[in-house]
Amino acid sequence: MTGSKHLHETGLVVEPPHLKGRWQRDPLMRFLSGLGRVWFPAWAPVTRLRAVTERDGVQQLEIVRREVVAHDENVIALTFAAADRAVLPEWRAGAHLDLVLPSGRMREYSLCGDPGDRTTYRIAVRRIPDGGGGSVEVHDDLHVGDTVSIMGPRNAFPLALPGYGSPVGRLRFVAAGIGITPILPMVAIADRLGLDWTMIYTGRTLDSIPFREELARYGDRVQIRTDDEHGLPTMDDLIGAVGDGGVALYCCGPTPMLEGLRTRLVDRGDVELHYERFSPPPIENGTEFAIRLASTGETETVAADESMLTALRRLRPSTPYSCQQGFCGTCKLRVADGTVDHRDGSLMDTERASGYFLPCVSRCNSESLTIDV
Repeated sequence: MTGSKHLHETGLVVEPPHLKGRWQRDPLMRFLSGLGRVWFPAWAPVTRLRAVTERDGVQQLEIVRREVVAHDENVIALTFAAADRAVLPEWRAGAHLDLVLPSGRMREYSLCGDPGDRTTYRIAVRRIPDGGGGSVEVHDDLHVGDTVSIMGPRNAFPLALPGYGSPVGRLRFVAAGIGITPILPMVAIADRLGLDWTMIYTGRTLDSIPFREELARYGDRVQIRTDDEHGLPTMDDLIGAVGDGGVALYCCGPTPMLEGLRTRLVDRGDVELHYERFSPPPIENGTEFAIRLASTGETETVAADESMLTALRRLRPSTPYSCQQGFCGTCKLRVADGTVDHRDGSLMDTERASGYFLPCVSRCNSESLTIDV
């Protein structure tokens, strides 16, 4: 869509002729036009437009439930609701929230509740002691009754149903560990609509797999497979039977599994692959370069196989970030000197022209980048 004005415009100043040519101006249209000339001026004073309060996209929600959902006690589910229990913005399977933690960290968590429930949101978080600190903070500092700030919901992993956006005949869900969170609502929707679907759910041990009890109601449609008992699954194990009508594969799990599926399914026209990763994507065609902080002159080398964000956090550990995949915009910075190799899919051309870039995925097309920090 553009804002340019056409050189020609058409204005309808009189009613059109009767459809069968009986009258030069259609009587019904003349009546409706006359009614409109009277009705709208008379009604306007009592239907004045009201000012709409601008929203910054942040909601303050209360934690109304906290539960342990894995037997190893390392995964908790938090349920949020508005303080007045008002209706929340709708969401669809695959969506996530941006959770603003008390420390100021912002982290993304997939919604794993029921999209039909408009009064609550639910997320699940696995405790990762050696991670970025977000999961530990959720486990240790968030309790029932606390108020948290959230942004969203947003959806970067939508579900296309067979016959409604997807030409395939079957759905296949693949989840590994905490990757079950965006898959849970998809399974519920597929089952509710009576679609043909199956699922394989993998994990290190049975105790580490969350939501086992919740999935039990689906019976043998869900295959739970653990590494300690069955070994690592092959790509064919994950893909399962394809059939004549093709299959849409929805997968969430660790990067090696996702990359293995991508490689295995190259040139396969009978399988749609949809996936979401919880970790940064592998760096392709990376080269070593240097970054420099404009404010202090500090420098750091970015290795060919690491992100600019990783190197930047060695200089500034408090640098904000969230998705690490180039679409949330949390880590957005501005370059003061050098040429950025943009590899995100979210910044607008005007933002890039103004010097903005996302260090979580961007690289460098010059010897170094000076960052306005």
